[in-house]
Amino acid sequence: MPLHTRILLGLAVGVVAGVSANLALGPADPNIQWTVENITNPVGQLFLRLLLMTVVPLVFSSLVVGVAGIGDIRKLGRVGLKSFAYTFGISAVSVVIALTVANVAAPGKRLAPETAQALQERYGKDAASRVVSAQSAAKEAPLLQVIRTIVPSNPITAAAADPPNMLHIMFFALLLGVAITLVPGNAAEPVVNFMEGLFAISTKIIELIMWVAPFAVACLLFSNTASFGLDLLGALLWYMVTVLVGLGLHMFGVYSLSLKLLSNYSPVEFFRRTKTVMLTAFATSSSNATLPTALRVGEKELGIPREINSFVLTVGATANQNGTALYEGVTVLFLAQLAGVDLTIGQQILVAYMAILGGIGTAGVPSGSIPFIVVVLATVGINPALIAIILGVDRILDMCRTTLNVIGDLTAAVYVAHSEGHELLKP
Repeated sequence: MPLHTRILLGLAVGVVAGVSANLALGPADPNIQWTVENITNPVGQLFLRLLLMTVVPLVFSSLVVGVAGIGDIRKLGRVGLKSFAYTFGISAVSVVIALTVANVAAPGKRLAPETAQALQERYGKDAASRVVSAQSAAKEAPLLQVIRTIVPSNPITAAAADPPNMLHIMFFALLLGVAITLVPGNAAEPVVNFMEGLFAISTKIIELIMWVAPFAVACLLFSNTASFGLDLLGALLWYMVTVLVGLGLHMFGVYSLSLKLLSNYSPVEFFRRTKTVMLTAFATSSSNATLPTALRVGEKELGIPREINSFVLTVGATANQNGTALYEGVTVLFLAQLAGVDLTIGQQILVAYMAILGGIGTAGVPSGSIPFIVVVLATVGINPALIAIILGVDRILDMCRTTLNVIGDLTAAVYVAHSEGHELLKP
């Protein structure tokens, strides 16, 4: 049975058992509370801690490999710069869409007052220490705050913190990746090989951890539905709709404008020629697995020159994940709303920054963004255990955001080819 089917089965078992217990006995029943505290919650916490365990090596190695994969920046010149300028620009737009739709729809606030209060009492306490540290940091000069927030004095300490300081780790990884592109190949090759091996091993560990996901999802959703009932499922439906609306706006709005205005290419013709790629990405939920199909379609159907096509799509499979960045932004805001944590503008900008870098540092495999979201939640002071609420529906959203990721790679390749003066295939 495929993993996503087993996770959905775990979702169904957890929801049915939890809602039945809630309706039959009530959330205050001693038997329910004992089961949650001694069985389902420990199993769920084991799963979450296993995910957190792999985040630092996974994100660090993925960022270094993604940036180092561009080769020597000085040799790539315009093509490399255009590719990454487009990637960061479009990723920033995707996160702006995410924050906008999440704030407007506010899916996490569509709860009965008593359910919202119970959720806040259970999950909102973790934000207190963050508020205290934010207040102490606010006394410093703004520029000094930015420097302390982003630039680590000791990357080892950042990785050893609980939770790890991902902003510091990401900055160091980006700097290391850029430095690798600027030194001779034989000197950097051992480091790149080590990072590629670490990335492959970390990805395999995630795959192994995801084998226990069906049981963890069942336990965690039992804990939540037994305590909060059907009301929580309504908020989850709103969350799914919000994510899909954001992905749709980016796919058919932003990409269409990019194709028309930046590449002088018909969006209708583009989507017609790339339908095979979209179907493959939707079915596999993996940018890496879709790469061979995307390479063929880019060259044969769109007429992108092979050197541009290979470079942009290969690097983009890891480094250009607009759909993942959008998904992470909506998810963090939704779970913050559930926990009753009102993220300030500064905190939302922090989420945006991490989501943009997360588009580079997230593995291009199914459910690759889950470990990263866990750390972002911890960074902004939200209990990572809330991730359980969205795990059961992650697969269908993963299929949709992977489709957006891969199409984003192709729009980037079309833009670079057009800007370099190459003639693309048209009707």
